[in-house]
Amino acid sequence: MKVMKVKLGGRTALYPMPVTLVGAMVDGKPNYITIAHVGIMDMNHVALSMGKTHYTNAGIRENGTFSVNIAPEYLVKETDYCGLVSGRKADKGALFETFYGELETAPMIEKCPINMECKLTQTVDMPRHDVFIGEVVEVYCDKDCMEGESVDFPRVKPLLFAMYDQCYFKLGDRFANAWSVGKELMD
Repeated sequence: MKVMKVKLGGRTALYPMPVTLVGAMVDGKPNYITIAHVGIMDMNHVALSMGKTHYTNAGIRENGTFSVNIAPEYLVKETDYCGLVSGRKADKGALFETFYGELETAPMIEKCPINMECKLTQTVDMPRHDVFIGEVVEVYCDKDCMEGESVDFPRVKPLLFAMYDQCYFKLGDRFANAWSVGKELMD
């Protein structure tokens, strides 16, 4: 049976993606913005694609630091709110207990199970977005989300987002081992 394909246009289709709360100091206060367009550049660098008009961008540029906090399912309302309201109009830092690591200007959210403290290494100027590339200086993880030395992502309960239907999703179950299941085809 032939599969029917539908054209969606020239746009990304890498959804669902983990939802993050990006933290930065802006005007001397912690501010958080909801960003789903966060990518892995290599094992030690992440990239954030943020609209040029966002309030948070100025803080990232000024301090050269930011945090990436993995939003869990149970913070869906707060996370959505941080994407709806500008830090110019609301004190979004007041929603969360904030902590700081080595960089001191990259605010992180206590209730997020995983926090990445990042130092800005490059900014790419796109037509409508700033792409901030940061070196991950340290990662913090809630102890109860660990299985031995590894993060147990089902315990993290990361909030996922899909642009096409503008909905949040939950992580599913593990079902296969990477670098292993494909070996069945190696004959």
